[in-house]
Amino acid sequence: MTVLLREAIGDRLRHARTTQRRTLREVSRTARVSLGYLSEVERGRKEASSELLAAICEALDLPLWELLHLVASDIGAVQRPVPTPAELTERAPASASSGLEGGTMVPAVIGNDLSDLRLQPVLTHRLSTSISKPRNAVVAA
Repeated sequence: MTVLLREAIGDRLRHARTTQRRTLREVSRTARVSLGYLSEVERGRKEASSELLAAICEALDLPLWELLHLVASDIGAVQRPVPTPAELTERAPASASSGLEGGTMVPAVIGNDLSDLRLQPVLTHRLSTSISKPRNAVVAA
């Protein structure tokens, strides 16, 4: 999965703005950027110049270095190859051959935005026992 830098930057800017519960109009006025252009940058449609990014970051009280660090982390998490179950088994210690085994943290994108990027645990092996309903349980729909 290839991620464009402008999309990753836009997702992080939108995430910062919405976390602060600020509108596009408010941030565009503070940054002295047109509302339409800011919207295009947030959607990853326009490549923002360094001056524009600095102005938007200042309006959001978000240091430029922090934005770039977060974007680099996002892209790195998405671009890293995910190990196959066979590779994980080869690396697993021999003592972990019985019982319930934990999973490995692998990057997974949830939703359409990089701002939704989360690391989710994924089980490397299926459980050998089934999960059944408790006895005398009532299921209401």
